[in-house]
Amino acid sequence: MLEPYDDTYFMKKALQEAQAAFDQGEIPVGAVVVIDNMIIARAHNLTERLTDVTAHAEMQAITSASNYIGGKYLQQCTLYVTLEPCQMCAGALYWSQIGRIVYGASDERRGYEKMGTTLHPKTKVERGILAHECEQIMKRFFIDKRGLN
Repeated sequence: MLEPYDDTYFMKKALQEAQAAFDQGEIPVGAVVVIDNMIIARAHNLTERLTDVTAHAEMQAITSASNYIGGKYLQQCTLYVTLEPCQMCAGALYWSQIGRIVYGASDERRGYEKMGTTLHPKTKVERGILAHECEQIMKRFFIDKRGLN
């Protein structure tokens, strides 16, 4: 029997957040934080709306999840995010001691792995979940932004 709450299920929820960002003219990155198969935080990029370069989806999700659980450490949580976290977000995820990160598309130019940023030693990472879908929403956004459609 298939588990209805698997990585694909939660990445689809993160993609819904990415679509919300897309619809608002934000770079379409979405994130959800899950504990015990329950979403405790939903977020997407808000850098344009808040005129804040730190308002990435992951940063918003960390804050929301921490508020929900009433503490700063997220060891029992999984972050699902449509794009590989950047160096800044990876640093915040390190300090949150997040238990697991699942991301869709790799960021070959600005991702934490390319930049050599390390995560907390106990954090597990899963890459490439719904990567194609995550890449496509980013491509659509930048094609629309540059007027190439």
